[in-house]
Amino acid sequence: MAYGDFQNEIYFRGLGGTVPTLPMAYHELEQRARAAMVPSTLSYVAGGAGDERTQRANVSAFDQWGLIPRMFVGAAVRDLSVRLFGMTLPSPLFLAPIGVIGLCAQDGHGDIATARAAARTGVPMVASTLTVDPLELVAPELGSTPGFFQLYTPTEKDLAASLLQRAEQAGFEAIVVTLDTWITGWRPRDLSWSNFPQLRALCLANYFSDPVFRSLLVKSPEDDPQAAVMQWTRIFGNPLQWHDLAWLRSLTRLPLIVKGICHPEDARRAKDGGVDAIYCSNHGGRQANGGLPALDCLAAVVDAADGLPVLFDSGVRTGADVIKALALGATAVGIGRPYAYGLALGGVEGVVHVLRVLLAEVDLIMAVDGYPALGELTRESLKEVKC
Repeated sequence: MAYGDFQNEIYFRGLGGTVPTLPMAYHELEQRARAAMVPSTLSYVAGGAGDERTQRANVSAFDQWGLIPRMFVGAAVRDLSVRLFGMTLPSPLFLAPIGVIGLCAQDGHGDIATARAAARTGVPMVASTLTVDPLELVAPELGSTPGFFQLYTPTEKDLAASLLQRAEQAGFEAIVVTLDTWITGWRPRDLSWSNFPQLRALCLANYFSDPVFRSLLVKSPEDDPQAAVMQWTRIFGNPLQWHDLAWLRSLTRLPLIVKGICHPEDARRAKDGGVDAIYCSNHGGRQANGGLPALDCLAAVVDAADGLPVLFDSGVRTGADVIKALALGATAVGIGRPYAYGLALGGVEGVVHVLRVLLAEVDLIMAVDGYPALGELTRESLKEVKC
């Protein structure tokens, strides 16, 4: 079944009087999720750095590009599959890591719900280090869908090694090292709520369950959670330098992806350092304000990666956005806030719904505009829009 057939399901159900209970458009999804989420969690998910100008620019950057339709192509069948690390994935989407995704679900177990949605849709999940449930409980819920583990590299090297060893043993199939979050950016919304979930011992299951982390404590996290939190604050963020890349590479046999690359020289150096993929992202505008939209950096990063896969996120809200990122050279495109809002509204079903909506739009744009395969989407397929 083509992804675009989702619209036929909706229309035919409508003949029997059934209309969708979950939003079809992003603006309504966000609006309804705002009403459903705890205010402190909403501020964490919806907020960005500073006055959020970079966050808004991430979204508006997609408006600068238009896809050029091609006719007489006969795109009756579309192939949305991609190859990544020797795997064939059914679509170019993945679920980007969100450190508080566990808190977004009404039952407080959003990491597991997201993994179940990944299993249902075949869309890979990048599980954050900062989860409500330990990674050993999240990975089995992925079923046959690949899962990647995202590492916030701690200053305690044995802990980093332990986390990655656990991720391998649990069955994750790649490691994503986030580079731009060794310290938290200036986030006025969270500051206004005095809200930093980890200081309240939330989303720290992977640390509290780790034998290396526990060995650093006088009492167990169960007996003295506040002392465990304070220990976490001391070891959380490692301001990595280029000489650390060889050490990171040595910690795992899995494909290594470095996240936060927006400068072509950084992409070249990362490739020379032995990474398996580049992840172009500015953390959705959550970490630093005043920078370029991630989309504006993508093409140069792709060129510098020189054949390495390039994953991308930041500002993706619609299927049209996905198409444009792919045309600019992304191998796979990450979804962030949209699935967090879907989770808040409908749990597993909400995430599945958001992914089906996005994939249906991608598929139908390719059909209508004459692009039967993702390989047909190139920079020549796009034209800058005159303001």
